[in-house]
Order: sequence, then structure tokens, then C-alpha cells
Amino acid sequence: MPRVAILTSGGIAPCLSASIGGLIEKYNDISPDSEIIGYLHGYRGLLLGKSIKFSKEVKENISVLYEFGGTPIGNSRVKLTNVDDCVKKGYVSEGEDPLEVAANQLENDKIDILHTIGGDDTNTMAATLAKHLHKTGKKLTVVGLPKTVDNDVIPVKQTLGAWTAAEQGARFFQNIVNENTTSRRQLIIHEVMGRHCGWLTAGTAYEYMKSLKSMNFLPELNMSKERWAVHAVYIPEIDVDFQKESVRLRKCMDENDCVNIFLSEGAGMETIVREIESRGQEVPRDAFGHVRLDDINPGQWFAKQFSEALGADKTLIQKSGYFARSSKPGKRDLDLIKKSAFMAAEFALDGESGLVGLDENSNGDLGLIDLQLIKGGKEFDTGQPWFQDMLIAIGQK
Repeated sequence: MPRVAILTSGGIAPCLSASIGGLIEKYNDISPDSEIIGYLHGYRGLLLGKSIKFSKEVKENISVLYEFGGTPIGNSRVKLTNVDDCVKKGYVSEGEDPLEVAANQLENDKIDILHTIGGDDTNTMAATLAKHLHKTGKKLTVVGLPKTVDNDVIPVKQTLGAWTAAEQGARFFQNIVNENTTSRRQLIIHEVMGRHCGWLTAGTAYEYMKSLKSMNFLPELNMSKERWAVHAVYIPEIDVDFQKESVRLRKCMDENDCVNIFLSEGAGMETIVREIESRGQEVPRDAFGHVRLDDINPGQWFAKQFSEALGADKTLIQKSGYFARSSKPGKRDLDLIKKSAFMAAEFALDGESGLVGLDENSNGDLGLIDLQLIKGGKEFDTGQPWFQDMLIAIGQK
């Protein structure tokens, strides 16, 4: 019977625990004698040889995994080809190649199948690892699952957890928006995750606007639908004309006594980075070279641009990221997670490597995608009718 390993990596999303549950459920069905382990904290655990065996009790109670967000085996951000970072963090010793260390650990653990659950970085690392093993004459079947709330993996149409993150972000704002009653002329900036892709911000705004349709309002008591509405959506794919938007939103502020902005954390990132570098300061980045968005604080930067222009008496910046990404999966996601995980286990037992996802190169059908085709940074298609209709509805177009 094959020995199977699972690792989750990168940031969490509303799919990790459930994806593990789906994989175990399918192996219980078609290969019940398979031994399954989980590497603790992603590639960190693989490098350090730290893992946990999924016991008989766990295999008999996998339904519990569908009810939790996060991941029971932990995450980390580790790039196997960033040798200096791996040495610095103590994952490998000076002079060691992290890819070789990882390969040796898999061989020592007698792993036949590796399931990686993560975004583009996680799965491209898996592809690099599999390629390295192949060169050394070692066989490893790698089957990944696409996780990211940003929905920005090429060529995956819909990544696991993204729908739920949008729904939860909308739920978050349903409470936050009531802060507009605490002060006159209030500017609320809802900062949503999304480094290069605006899908999550757009999807969150869309889900929130849908929720307004089921609400009752009382304009006579200053509780109008317009005051609770979305007034602007800013994403990386669309340049912001601050002068034009200031005029439009100033009018909105005058009419409604508040302005509600949905902001992608990556919107205007290049402008903010240039501003930081022009001051001679270093831009904080992670092991993959990504800008640490929490450190440069895009919401604060946008607030500075708009507060004075709109004559805001109070400005509130709220981030829904950790709230949204920590949720258990919603119904739509759970259905896709199970279908994807079940298929991943079947391909793995057949010895076929790849990433299981809704493939845009195959009419969006669920199937096995070549790991070498996986890339990050997919832009959100702003031409989609639902997004264009939303921009028209809020007066941004």
C-alpha cells in the first residue's frame, strides 16, 4: 500500500482542514490500508522531518475536519529554492541544499504520494521538488489542490476557499458599516486581502450588496439604503483617479453623511512602494520577495489621500482578512473541495502528478493540470458583467 503525505502551506483559507478531510475520506474508500502522514507547518516540517500520522481514530472521524477553518497540521511560508532564508531560519544547515534535504526526507519517510494544498508558491515548489527528484532517479507522485482567497492562480478558474472568504468578508462588513452612526461625515475603509488580484475585494463587495436586498430601511430615521451601500471599490486592476473620485465621493459624503470604500490591499501598491523607496527606506518583503502589505499599511495610505478631500470628521480602517480567511468552508466551497480532493486521491493512486482544479484551458472543467503551468498573479477580469453592473450601480462608472 502507498505511503501518502499531506502538507498545507502559505496563508490559511476556508478550505485547508476540509481538503485534508476530503483526501482522507477518499483514501478510506479506495485505498483503506494507505498510511497517511501530515508534515507539520508545511515545507518547514518536511525540511525538519516533523510529521504526524493520521491515526485510525482520525480516519474514522474525518467529518470533524469539514467543520473547521484553518489547518490541523499548520502552515508556513518556505521557499525551498531560497537557500539563504532556509539557513537563516534554521531549516537547513550552511552548505545544504533545501531541495536535497526535502527529497531525502521524503525518501527516508518512504513517501510515494505527496499532496500539497496551497497557492501558486506552494504548488510551484512542489513541481520544483518533483523535478529535482526525477533528476536523481527517484519517483514521487505529487498532486496539489489550489488554495488561495485571492483566486489568482493561473490557469485555475476558481480556487478553493475564495467563495467563502468573499461571503465572510461581506458578513464582517455587515457589522462594521453600522459604525457610520457613531459620527457625522464618517469615512469607512474596508481593506480586503488581494496583493495583485482584485477578485476577493470585488466578490466581497458583490456579496455585501446582495445582502442589502434582504434588509429593511427607515429613511425617516436616517437609515437609508444609500448610507449602508458600497460607494467605491478599488482594486489593483483599475487605476484610481484620486481627483475625480474625490469630487464624486465628496458629493456622496454631503448627501449621505458617510462614505464606504472597499479597498484591495494591493490597490496602489506600486505607488506606495515608490513613495517608501523615495524616502530612502527599505520595503519589507517575505521569503518569496512579496511586499509585506501589513507593514506598509495600504488602508492608512488611502485614508490619508481621501480624509481631507472628503471633509471627513472621522476615518475608520477595518481589515476583514483574518476574519474571512479563518472561516470553515461554505456550501459552495465544500462541494468543490470534496470533488477536488476525491479526484486528487484517484489521480495520485494512478501515479499521475499535477494540480486538480477548474481548468480555464479546458472550459473550466475540473481536471488534472500540469504543475509546470501553475503560476501566480492572475489578474481579475474586470470585464465580467456582474462587476461592471456593480460599478454602474455604485456610480463609479
